[in-house]
Amino acid sequence: MRTLALDIGDARCGIAVSDPAGSVASPVCVLPAHEVEAGAASFQRVLEDWDPEALLFGLPLTLSGEEGPQAAHIRTIANAIQARTGLPAHFADERLSSAQAKRELRQMGYDERRMRGKVDMVAAAIFLQTWLDGRGAAGSER
Repeated sequence: MRTLALDIGDARCGIAVSDPAGSVASPVCVLPAHEVEAGAASFQRVLEDWDPEALLFGLPLTLSGEEGPQAAHIRTIANAIQARTGLPAHFADERLSSAQAKRELRQMGYDERRMRGKVDMVAAAIFLQTWLDGRGAAGSER
């Protein structure tokens, strides 16, 4: 099942996608958050290009693992996007995914300026891969 992951921030939305088998996550792009929230043509193109069967939203939990005001805000946005697309929506813990993305980009030789447009989509790929791995482990236990 191809899943499209969305890391929605105040200004930008990082997008990642899984392969059709739902095994491997890859970063796709970064769009302005307001375009994704409004269902703009740029986001519609991403949906058409990748034809996902589900959406995965990064949920910014507190460090203690609880949902705060920001998580509630993301759920509201996610519900609107889900209603507009008709795709099933799932949520994944995105705590520390941006920090991990920055670490990985630094290891690849990116400086702060060059990584600015990439962090969000790499973070989306990180929490998507974690979610895919968890689904695979759960499926293999059945």
